[in-house]
Amino acid sequence: MKQIKAFWTDETGQGLTEYAAIIALVSIGLMLVLIAFRNELGRIYNLITSELRSQTGSINQYAPSP
Repeated sequence: MKQIKAFWTDETGQGLTEYAAIIALVSIGLMLVLIAFRNELGRIYNLITSELRSQTGSINQYAPSP
């Protein structure tokens, strides 16, 4: 019984457990946000890539010849 009481009151490693719980909650929250906004994020990504592709063509026109 004494060992069980000592094990129950032992707080060794408690900080590490709390940090792991916080990291798990933040990770789950981030995944939920990314799932909720996946269509909008995909639209923004496609808009940026298409704009960069169109700008690359105009930049190459003005590149100096070797």
